[in-house]
Amino acid sequence: MGRGKIEIKRIENSSNRQVTYSKRRNGIMKKAKEITVLCDAKVSLIIFGSSGKMHEYCSPSTNLGDILDQYQKTSGKKLWDAKHENLSNEIDRIKKENDNMQIELRHLKGEDITSLPYKELMAIEDALENGLTYVRDKQMDVLDQTWKNTKFLEEDYKQLNFILNQQEMGYENSREQMDDGYQRAQEYSSQMPLSFQVQPMQPNLQERK
Repeated sequence: MGRGKIEIKRIENSSNRQVTYSKRRNGIMKKAKEITVLCDAKVSLIIFGSSGKMHEYCSPSTNLGDILDQYQKTSGKKLWDAKHENLSNEIDRIKKENDNMQIELRHLKGEDITSLPYKELMAIEDALENGLTYVRDKQMDVLDQTWKNTKFLEEDYKQLNFILNQQEMGYENSREQMDDGYQRAQEYSSQMPLSFQVQPMQPNLQERK
């Protein structure tokens, strides 16, 4: 008995659908590789599963960008709109500008200058001299600011030192006054008699005796 035909419709069971997807994806990938080898064809294949995961194949002799460009030229259909073209041109411009800056940087470092003409060498020399002047001016600004900060710190130190001296002097004066007071109290206590004679409050009492 021959195999019956399978009705082409969405497989409702998720497990069966995933198994079928994996088998058929591997099969179409195999066919793409075979036609590339057998027929010397340029093949590009992109598959997105229901989960969004991508699988792709491209013939070793080409790449996806070349195939898309060839498709656009052959079919006459524009794959990129004006916005994307402008963006691509801007990217190319930035890449070229970056390359030129890298070359200029190497020249400023003294690299790859043996083949440069006299005018370009003079321009590099002027650029280096201007840069050196700017660096020296910046260095002087930093030194001047450092000197000002040092002066401010010295003034603060003098002020704090003056306050500290005033506090020390006040402390010494207070201590001397306390010592003097204590010494006077000692002298006064040493001059006092050890006992006092009690005088009667009424002298006539002695006469009555």
